[in-house]
Amino acid sequence: MAADETYPNELKYHREHDWARLEGDTATLGITWYAQDALGELVHFEPPDVGSSLARDESYGEVESVKAVSDLIAPLSGEVVEVNQAVVEAPETVNSDPYGQGWLVKIKLSDQGEVDDLLDVQAYKKLLEEV
Repeated sequence: MAADETYPNELKYHREHDWARLEGDTATLGITWYAQDALGELVHFEPPDVGSSLARDESYGEVESVKAVSDLIAPLSGEVVEVNQAVVEAPETVNSDPYGQGWLVKIKLSDQGEVDDLLDVQAYKKLLEEV
């Protein structure tokens, strides 16, 4: 079952419909409600390897839905410290809980200053109005 449309205030958002939850020098990343809704039910998550580097605005993995395969775009740069194995095993978790159990990876930030370039919830909602 798909989650209700929400965009939590405490998250930072990327223009490519990814989110980041910041905790010190670590960020948890995932895709927004809008992204999972546009894709439809996810059937596969191809994560990066733990220890690999992510570069902001670059692809770091793929999600596949019944409709399409889509690149995941990193909102921030850093080293992957954890992959959500629950989503690897049950990708549809992202559809039912995109901001909770449906997170994708955790990274150790390599450039804290990049956070300033992300959108707050109001700016992200304004972006969605233009889509």
